[in-house]
Amino acid sequence: MSGLALVLSKRGYSVSGSDRIYNPSIRNLERIGVTLFKKQESSNIEKLIKENKIYNDELIIVISTAIPKENAELICSYKNKLKILHRSDVLAFLIKKQKSILIAGSHGKTTTSTIIATLMAKNSQDPTAIIGGIIPYYESNAYSGKGEFIIAEIDESDGSISKYSGNISILTNLELDHTDHYKDLEDLKKSIHIFIEQSNHIIANFDCPNLRQCIQSKAIWWSTKNFKDVDYSAIPIEMNGERTIAKYYEKGNLIDKILINLPGEHNLNNILGAISACRQTGIPFNKLKKSLCSLERPQRRFEFKGNWKGRIIVDDYAHHPSEIRETIRMARLIINSKKSNLPNKPERLVVIFQPHRYSRLRDLMLDFANYLGAADFLIIAPIYSAGEKAIKNVNIDILKSFILKKYPKLSISLSGSLTKIIDILQEKTYENDLILIMGAGDITQLSDNLINNELKINI
Repeated sequence: MSGLALVLSKRGYSVSGSDRIYNPSIRNLERIGVTLFKKQESSNIEKLIKENKIYNDELIIVISTAIPKENAELICSYKNKLKILHRSDVLAFLIKKQKSILIAGSHGKTTTSTIIATLMAKNSQDPTAIIGGIIPYYESNAYSGKGEFIIAEIDESDGSISKYSGNISILTNLELDHTDHYKDLEDLKKSIHIFIEQSNHIIANFDCPNLRQCIQSKAIWWSTKNFKDVDYSAIPIEMNGERTIAKYYEKGNLIDKILINLPGEHNLNNILGAISACRQTGIPFNKLKKSLCSLERPQRRFEFKGNWKGRIIVDDYAHHPSEIRETIRMARLIINSKKSNLPNKPERLVVIFQPHRYSRLRDLMLDFANYLGAADFLIIAPIYSAGEKAIKNVNIDILKSFILKKYPKLSISLSGSLTKIIDILQEKTYENDLILIMGAGDITQLSDNLINNELKINI
């Protein structure tokens, strides 16, 4: 929502909004003159109605799926018969106004979107970007450029993906998720099919079996495992915790070697998807190559936060089993290769995980158990409900029991709150532990609390 607000404001629309959490994106909106209310009250809407009557403007209310029907502002908007749009309607409106690159898929959307925006910006394309994370190049989750392309991360979680029509549409991968909205994978595929049919060109990850099965029309394919019968390939020849070197192919022909300073095969895959999109816009490969070695991942994607009592603190958005698998693999690569961009060499992997949504934990319990067991020591935080009601027999005790069935020797601690996690860390972790915090809820506050307390102590 904040990204939409920024671009609309930059394009001359009068924008206001409310948020109960004062974060960097909100501060950024304040700096550019967006009116912000710190509480979500009906009086906010009433004030705007009066102001718009004075200026004879149409007042449009924009909501996201996360806004409950009981929201005071929303109730007041219905009462006053205001025009109410979903955020996807506004994003679709902006997309129709210029050439677009749309990024969808179950995982890697934010990283792929960030890399595309960064590569295009570094090659003088000046794109507009609206993305679900902070883009280091812009220090923001959005940017209003003057170039011909808009780059937008597309959310499939609520079915609104069917509203978009892209010039170039990218599909990173496809797995069952968002089971609060989709009953099964086939139900999710129906929404993806609509998105595909409404796109002029599809670029997709050949390494994902579900995408190969789902895409029946002609597509542009990329792969990090195969260079035959695909359009773009990057086959790794050296991987450690610091960098990846790969042979780069186009249509089966070896073009060059590329060096990427973001470790992990999933990062190579995301970057290759971004290269594929940029090549389709006409940017020469030799210009793209110069920008690859200085790429930065978006915030909360294996983000080093600092040191706490000699422990290395890393924060990550991973909340789906496949994301957890790849993030832990990268952590293992760093530990085992003894090479990384971290300030000191980690020796042991401590994972702190906060499940996100009861429905996701219920439907993917076995996969969570399978991948979380790869830690040396595991701390499980209370479930972040994201507005869902509790589901019977879906809790962190059950998750622990499933993990121990497969990993009976793994040490697991359950925490009743985020603050108690700090006590567990004090008691059961050591210097040079890599503490990997994962989740999409308020668990991200933990890393800030740890580092801020450490700074206070040092001061």
